[in-house]
Amino acid sequence: MTEHVVRVVGIGADGWEGLAPAARDEITRAEVLMGSARQLDLVPGEFERVPWPSPLLPALPDLLRRHADRRVCVLASGDPMFHGIGSTLVRLLGPDRVRVWPHPSSVSLACARLGWALDQVEVVSLVGRPASLLLPHLQPHRRLLVLGGSPTEVAALAPDARLTVLEQLGGPRERVHHDPADADPLHVLAVECGPGGLTRVPGLPDAVFEHDGQLTKREVRAITMALLAPRPGELLWDVGAGAGSIAVEWCRTHPSCRAIAVERDPERAARIGRNASALGVPGIRVVVGRSPQVLDFERPDAVFIGGGLTAPGVVERCWAALGAGGRLVANAVTLESEAVVARWHAELGGELTRVAVSRGAPVGGFTGWRPHMPVTTWAVTKESE
Repeated sequence: MTEHVVRVVGIGADGWEGLAPAARDEITRAEVLMGSARQLDLVPGEFERVPWPSPLLPALPDLLRRHADRRVCVLASGDPMFHGIGSTLVRLLGPDRVRVWPHPSSVSLACARLGWALDQVEVVSLVGRPASLLLPHLQPHRRLLVLGGSPTEVAALAPDARLTVLEQLGGPRERVHHDPADADPLHVLAVECGPGGLTRVPGLPDAVFEHDGQLTKREVRAITMALLAPRPGELLWDVGAGAGSIAVEWCRTHPSCRAIAVERDPERAARIGRNASALGVPGIRVVVGRSPQVLDFERPDAVFIGGGLTAPGVVERCWAALGAGGRLVANAVTLESEAVVARWHAELGGELTRVAVSRGAPVGGFTGWRPHMPVTTWAVTKESE
């Protein structure tokens, strides 16, 4: 692809009339105008108009290559760098080959209409994504703006929330109402959360997970997550995932966190997928297979071994996969798995912790302590490659 600059102009529902003079000038000087059919119809003039193909992302490099010798202007909705095509083009071409003229985003316009402070609003994009991604964001009395998705699906996920549909913002057909079933395709959905919602702090109640007993219990899970120390954008391998509770909690800490859950039992693997969807992190990749044979994935930032510790080669493979600063945490319940942990602790160092949890339970007409099996946790950080 020859070195040329792509101009990206943000345009709102108010169309040509709402554009600043500099933005209009960039459009009028273009030879090729690219955008959605709706956006292309907003602009007067004689151009070669190229509507976006579907799916767009796989076709975009070739599309730009075919017009590399011409002056290209791309139309985008609102601010092109906010969940928009501008960000995609920068990733593809680099920042030096993209020039952006932004328009007020739909989020800015929505906040202006609602009287909401933009810096106190959480924005969730459901464009091309499952609605369940919204679940971790449904926190008591929070304000959300949802881009894309189905308002009726959001209403079903958040029955205690107040919903406001803001349509065609900035245009002559602008409308604000509270009927999710009557939403224009070009809308922003404002969500004022009710008192419900699960915390994003690790240690969710055991009861929210579907499981067959193979579940890292709540107290141990909270400790394990503290040792794994998830950070935004990081990838976890959850090996011997059982119900997938560690992978789920990891991904709930931040929308950019990712996880691969490995489970040899197909029924349990299917259960992991259901737990991930029900708790708002449907993007978890679930792999059915035996470790270490299937452990050939993108380099992780952290690894949790919850099952299969005694299988030959599992610890070796997980440790080798980590880069500098990577964390490995393993939980052992049986004497055999404790022996493995002790041996590796002697070789690699780290910290050993034994956790014994007892929960209050009825004893006749009284309350007594019902102990759970103690868990030995080994946590180690890789200092160098």
